[in-house]
Amino acid sequence: METGAYRILLYYKYVHIEDPETFAAEHLAFCKELGLKGRILIGEEGINGTCSGTVEQTNAYMEMMHSDERFKDLWFKIDEADGHAFKKMHVRHRDEIVNLNLEDDINPLELTGEYLKPEEFFKQMQDENTVVFDTRNDYEYDLGHFRGAIRPDIENFRDLPEWVRDNKELFEGKKVLAYCTGGIRCEKFTGWMKREGFDDVAHLEGGIVTYGKDPVAKGQLWDGQCYVFDERIAVPVNQVEHVIVGRDHFDGTPCERYVNCANPECNAKILCSEENEHLYMRSCSDECRVHPRNRYFTENSLTVEEFDERLAKIEEVRSETAVTN
Repeated sequence: METGAYRILLYYKYVHIEDPETFAAEHLAFCKELGLKGRILIGEEGINGTCSGTVEQTNAYMEMMHSDERFKDLWFKIDEADGHAFKKMHVRHRDEIVNLNLEDDINPLELTGEYLKPEEFFKQMQDENTVVFDTRNDYEYDLGHFRGAIRPDIENFRDLPEWVRDNKELFEGKKVLAYCTGGIRCEKFTGWMKREGFDDVAHLEGGIVTYGKDPVAKGQLWDGQCYVFDERIAVPVNQVEHVIVGRDHFDGTPCERYVNCANPECNAKILCSEENEHLYMRSCSDECRVHPRNRYFTENSLTVEEFDERLAKIEEVRSETAVTN
């Protein structure tokens, strides 16, 4: 790799950290000194991070982490990049690095599901007695998922236990294969499932990002792209074929482009083409479009007359679509 090239690191480790607030402050200072950018969460239960930097910067970071006895076996998932994937460097202390909102939290070091390597996960997905379960949020699933995977109707990971309790008939008598982006959510969640009485529970070791790079699995049976929490937004997974599963919020056409609703009080993630982003003023609904705080209006310096013209154009398109259908 050329000197000056960039890399993105994705990593986590469940391990006890004494005085995580102090550790977080010191860690932030070190990352800034190196010139890294990213988001890292630190709590008593461990560390969960993703950051970007040059080859030299990321090497120095990984060497420092591996020199710490607590993180000597920390697994870094590495992607090449053309530049930083973040605008700033944030290191924050949290009570939990993965929040399931449980009264009695799960310690994955004591209870978790069976680990499956990508090759094993690929084989077991094809067993008729298996249920493949996406533990991510709905907008992550909508961009890409394993073929036939169950989509939980949740906006936040912490809502997943209640959803499973309400839909437990989907999993009874089946082997449950859970997956998430990098593996951290599944380690805690499969532990919770086992505590709930689901005995035959496994999860994809290393998550989707590892599965997509595996030389045997080659990302097969994955459709769409994988949502990532940096400026790339989406990364490819399936090395054999690419099937678009995302659908434009406005017209239902195939789409893999996410934007956030221009109403800051909504901020919903919307799959839409660039054309539809501007036609509908990057607003997920009529209510958000006319909201007094809508950012699209000010970002594009629209006059009231121009705004009214845009609204009229939307109604015209809707009328044409209704006639066609």
